[in-house]
Amino acid sequence: MASTSMWLSPLALVIALFIVQRSSAQYPAMTLTLVNNCPFTVWPAIQPNSGHDVLERGGFALPTLTHRSFPAPTHHWSGRIWARTGCVYANGRFSCATGDCGGRLECGGLGGAAPATLTQVTLHHGGHRDLTSYGVSLVDGFNVGMTVTPHEGKGQCPVVGCRVNLLPTCPDVLQLRAPAAGGGAVVGCKSGCQAFGTDELCCRNMYNSPRTCRASTYSEFFKHACPATFTYAHDNPSLTHECAAPRELKVIFCH
Repeated sequence: MASTSMWLSPLALVIALFIVQRSSAQYPAMTLTLVNNCPFTVWPAIQPNSGHDVLERGGFALPTLTHRSFPAPTHHWSGRIWARTGCVYANGRFSCATGDCGGRLECGGLGGAAPATLTQVTLHHGGHRDLTSYGVSLVDGFNVGMTVTPHEGKGQCPVVGCRVNLLPTCPDVLQLRAPAAGGGAVVGCKSGCQAFGTDELCCRNMYNSPRTCRASTYSEFFKHACPATFTYAHDNPSLTHECAAPRELKVIFCH
């Protein structure tokens, strides 16, 4: 019997080459800019999703009223960005009051400790449309205000996020203080999940579905102040926005 497994017709070969070219295609240049408008230094952290590039070694210091711009990947990329606060070197170790990524200045792909305000970003998807998706999440609590602004994009490209400083109004049961002993300053506002750890508040097990995972009085605190953010695991998916081919995506800490 003749083998048919390795032969491609000329048309099939053209199609196969087109698919390879599309899968490895590079998208137009795009800039990511992180801006610190806080009255103190923050240490931004960037964690790629599995299989994606680590950008800017995963973290760096950003003094007050400064910014840092760098080229975004020209291929598909997704991940999250947050600010670490209250970082110090002490006893030969680097650590942060919020958002710490295992005691490292450069997170190198590691995630951060809650509570922390997060932006979730997906670059260059949607095929020929070259879409960038973005949203701001308070599912893991709050540490600083954050907004995301796309520039020179096409279609619906709103500014989203949380401009309000929620630390002064954070309910007592959600407050993270540093130092914890002696009732230090409030540096973060925990989610209900982090504060109490129940399946219902964490949307785990039988609560892990859009039907059973619901808003709580704790997530409503965040939603009331910052309606354009995710505040629990199965919050409204329309809070993720898609912008076609922006030239720059700007993440701003504090306002």
